[in-house]
Amino acid sequence: MANVPRSFLQVAAKEEAVAPPVRAVQIEGLVILKIIKHCKEFSPALVTGQLLGLDVGSVLEVTNCFPFPVREEDEELEAEGANYQLEMMRCLREVNVDNNTVGWYQSTLFGSFQTVELIETFMNYQENIKRCVCIVYDPSRSDQGVLALKALKLSDSFMELYKSNNFTGEKLREKNLSWVDIFEEIPIKVSNSALISAFMTELEPDTPVTQCDYERLQLSTNPYLERNLEFLIECMDDLSMEQQKFQFYYRNLSRQQAQQQAWLQKRRAENMSRKAAGEEPLPEEDPSNPVFKPIPEPSRLDSFLITNQIANYCNQINGVAGQSFSRLYLMKALHEN
Repeated sequence: MANVPRSFLQVAAKEEAVAPPVRAVQIEGLVILKIIKHCKEFSPALVTGQLLGLDVGSVLEVTNCFPFPVREEDEELEAEGANYQLEMMRCLREVNVDNNTVGWYQSTLFGSFQTVELIETFMNYQENIKRCVCIVYDPSRSDQGVLALKALKLSDSFMELYKSNNFTGEKLREKNLSWVDIFEEIPIKVSNSALISAFMTELEPDTPVTQCDYERLQLSTNPYLERNLEFLIECMDDLSMEQQKFQFYYRNLSRQQAQQQAWLQKRRAENMSRKAAGEEPLPEEDPSNPVFKPIPEPSRLDSFLITNQIANYCNQINGVAGQSFSRLYLMKALHEN
């Protein structure tokens, strides 16, 4: 059989359908420096920006970025922000720079980025871009001598469930979805051209000591630990409030089931009397009765996100505390010698 010629759109659609999942995010060093500079300049305020690059197989290449203007929540200002984004893309296209959107970046404070707003932003991007990532940078964590840069995406199973907007316990058990399955962290690879690597080698001194090296020797971690503990306590309070919602739901459900059983027993006794009198029995189900009106189960999405935040804060406290003990033991050994 002769091969039927296919159009470019048909080939592109087939390639998109069989595209492998994103396994790594390759970022150029200049892009990372731009993200760090933008986030640190406005810290502790939270900022966002656009990521530009190429989608090559299982690797998402980020070759450029530009910041979004800081604005208040207003419909007119949001429209201006969208126009600004389109104008920036047009200018980049005119100077022959990559203008293909592959996601966005945003700053965070002590790792508090796992919110409903982030999920909604992902879903909005997914309408036009099937494979996109969010780069999260934490300036407060980087002050501890660690490059706090993460590449995140939503898991496919969670996106499917989010579209149905059904986060009941039964549905979550059916999909085998837990709080750890919401976000997927993708490994980040830093890439530089040969010319930049050679230039950096020329600039590198014989005994390289950077500011990051000095920050690793700081013994005082009390402010960072205190803020993490404060956020952790707030999250525990929020989780307790979510649990109270479910307790209230189960109490109402148990009360409703008791009322249904009482109504059913009364109806059966009445039917026995009618049967003895030779009359037609009444139906044992009455959908119009308020007792049989189903009680909606609260969504478990908020509790899942709060649990994610709690796990994040605990991991940060554990990591910083372990590093602090190592520094203290090191300083103790130096003083003894």
